[in-house]
Amino acid sequence: MSARPIYIELFPSGDIGIAWDDGVEQFLEARTLRLACPCAGCVDETTGHRTLDPARVPSTVRAERFSRIGHYALHFQWSDGHTTGLYPFTLLRSLAG
Repeated sequence: MSARPIYIELFPSGDIGIAWDDGVEQFLEARTLRLACPCAGCVDETTGHRTLDPARVPSTVRAERFSRIGHYALHFQWSDGHTTGLYPFTLLRSLAG
């Protein structure tokens, strides 16, 4: 069974903190998270090739709000107007640096 978030914090900077049920605490910078968006507008669904041009994502992008999607993902609304990505918990954990 994969780890699940027990606490998620949206910092004033737009960055995200997650405490997982296995004791891991994670900090995700907003731009890194935005650039990892897995939606069809950012990744070609057929090839899996990332189509999002990083130069089009402002260095000041921030998460404005988030919501849980069931027991498997988070959804973010971004300051650049992007709202379509679902971030599975497995993706979020893989972004730990």
